[in-house]
This record gives sequence, C-alpha cells and structure tokens, in this order.
Amino acid sequence: MKFVKNIIESVKPHFEEGGKLSKFWVVFDSLETFAFTPGHVTHNGSHIRDGIDLKRTMFTVIVALLPALLFGTWNIGDQYYASIGQDAELIDKVFIGLHKVLPLIVVSYGVGLGIEFLFAGMRNHSINEGFLVSGMLIPLIMPVDVPLWMVAISVSFAVIIGKEVFGGTGMNIVNVALTSRAFLFFAYPKQMSGEIWIHNVGAAKDAGALVDGHTGATALGHLAGTVGKAMDSVEVTGIMSLFAEGGMFSLHNCIIGNIPGSIGETSVIAIAIGALVLIVSGIASWRIMASFLAGGLVMGALFNLMGMNAYMTIDPAHQIVMGGFMFGMVFMATDPVTAASTNTGKYIYGFFAGFFSIMIRVFNPAYPEGVMMAILFMNVMAPLIDHYVIQANINRRLKRLQTT
Repeated sequence: MKFVKNIIESVKPHFEEGGKLSKFWVVFDSLETFAFTPGHVTHNGSHIRDGIDLKRTMFTVIVALLPALLFGTWNIGDQYYASIGQDAELIDKVFIGLHKVLPLIVVSYGVGLGIEFLFAGMRNHSINEGFLVSGMLIPLIMPVDVPLWMVAISVSFAVIIGKEVFGGTGMNIVNVALTSRAFLFFAYPKQMSGEIWIHNVGAAKDAGALVDGHTGATALGHLAGTVGKAMDSVEVTGIMSLFAEGGMFSLHNCIIGNIPGSIGETSVIAIAIGALVLIVSGIASWRIMASFLAGGLVMGALFNLMGMNAYMTIDPAHQIVMGGFMFGMVFMATDPVTAASTNTGKYIYGFFAGFFSIMIRVFNPAYPEGVMMAILFMNVMAPLIDHYVIQANINRRLKRLQTT
C-alpha cells in the first residue's frame, strides 16, 4: 500500500489548483479518499468522531452483497444447464453467469458514475459515494435478460431524477435502485413481467436446445396466473403443485435459491449472510428487518384465513422467501437515507413495508413483485412517520411537566 500511496502523492500536484489536470480534481479526490483515509480537516468544531466514513460504509455494504452476487452468478449457469438436461462443473456454470452479469454491472457503474462525475464537476464538490452501493444493487434486482440499453436508461433516470435533482447522496427521498427498477417496470413492462430468460449458448445447438434461450415464469409469475381462476381447476392445481414439497418452487428450493428469478434475489441463505454482516457492523437497522419480516408474516397469515383463491393459501413462511421480499428487507428497506430515522418509526415503517409487500403482490397480479411498490411508498411516508413519532414524544414530555 505504501507503493500505491507514493504514486498517488507524486501525481497529486497535477490535479490540485493550478495543475494541468485541475479540472479532474473531483475524480482524483474520490479515488484517493476511497483507497486511503482523507486528509481533510473540519473547519468548525467536530461533534462526532468515528473511524468509519461514508466510503467505508458503502464498501461494507458491497461486501454484504457479495454472497447474493456470487450465488446469483452461479444460479444463472445452473438454470441454463438444467434447461438442456446436462451436468456441468462449477466453473462452467459460473462462466455462463459471468457472461450475463458482468455486462450489467459494467453498464450500471459506467453510466451511474459517469453522471456522478458530471454533476460533481458542475457543482465543484467531491464525488458522492452513494452510487457504490446503488450501482451494485441495480443489476442484482434486474432480470438477467434485460437489454443493456434499458439498464443504461433506467440508471440515468434513477440517478438524475431520483437523486441529483434533490441534491445528491443523502438528499434523495426514494431508494435509487428501486427507482431504476420502477422506471423499467412502467416504461417496459414486458421485460419486467415475471418472465425470466434462461441462457442457451451456441454450444447447446448440438444438444437440441434453443439457440439463444427461452423464458420461464418466476414463482410469483406462476402464482399471479392463479388469480381469478377456480381453485380446483386443472390449471391451478398444476401450478400449485410446483410449490408443494418436491416441486420447482418448494420451500426448500426457495430458501436455497436454485430457482429462476432476478440475479441477487433468489437465495435466502446468501441474503441472510449479507444481513448478518450489516447488523454486526451496525450499518443496517435490525428493527426495520425484524418488523418488515413480521409485517409480511402477518399479511400472509391473514390471507390464509381468507383463503379466497389459491394464491392466498400459500403458507406465510413460503410467501416471504419468494421473489424479492428478503432482498428488499435487507438491502432496500434499510437504506438509512430513505427509511425512518426514529427507533419507533423504524418499527412502523418496516412493518407496513412488509405488510404491503405481500398485499400488493397477491391483490394485484399486475404487480407480481409487490416489494418494490411497498418500499417506495413507505420511503415517501417515512418523514411523516418520524414527524408523528417525535410529536408524540414531545406531547408525553409536556404531560409529565404539567403533572409535576
């Protein structure tokens, strides 16, 4: 590291004021402070001293995302080889996955950071680090077959409209990654309809497989097809068999994650590892996670009591391990910028986010993934929740003063 530090120090004068590359100071500064502790000092009295800054926080979240990223990369290859009925080594499955995942990550970071650099230069301030996480989250919540140009457009929309117009990192009112997905959902619904593309490479032609690939419905895509149909119909019975023990979308398979789905959302185990990292490091709120989980289970239990259609009969535990529920609970709902800030508010915010997630996906099959809509709605409601929580605390203290 000392060697790298010496190189940075040797080129630093060229980027400082008066240097040949001074126009690119914000880029150099962001790279330097990401690798090493910033040399900046406060001009006023500092009230909080901590060894962790925003860059270190964002890096920890990236580490927490790695299990979901790695599993999702493997799962793409596993789904492909399963689709053509062939066994394959781990490295072969990972190679297929990288073929699809890496371009999405490159486009997400390339477009997002490019816009960040542009706005930092225009405003003459250091580059915000928030997109380090958003740039990874966006590919993980996308279907693997989404066109790269759509990813570029959605990232541009999310960064500019969802964040920069509000002032940049820390000022946005809705989650940037979910804003990107929401944009694609409403602008290009066909690509976000619950169908997942399974890759077939050219080598599979001899095996009689499709040349490019084929689509198959996700767990929620299948269940959405049962709404409005008789529970004892042959079609519904066949769909529900997929969720029974031994079926493609059994509780066991949904927990492991070897099912079709968005890249980072299928494996509950991988997501749980990430949750443990975030909770132990103190970066994410366990209150939001716990209440989010409780809200989903309560809504699932209420649907079981109603039992109006086959979708409502899904066990609550099975409901929460399908789709993006767990991923949204751990990595989206806990965003400290857009979530509630008070402890009591976190319980309220998380509970209703989980509650509405299950409600939306079951009541409205047009939204096969209700987590996105639920979290975005609660993002907007978070300031109001905090307002009333704080006001309630003030009222209680006033009453105590009046009684004394």
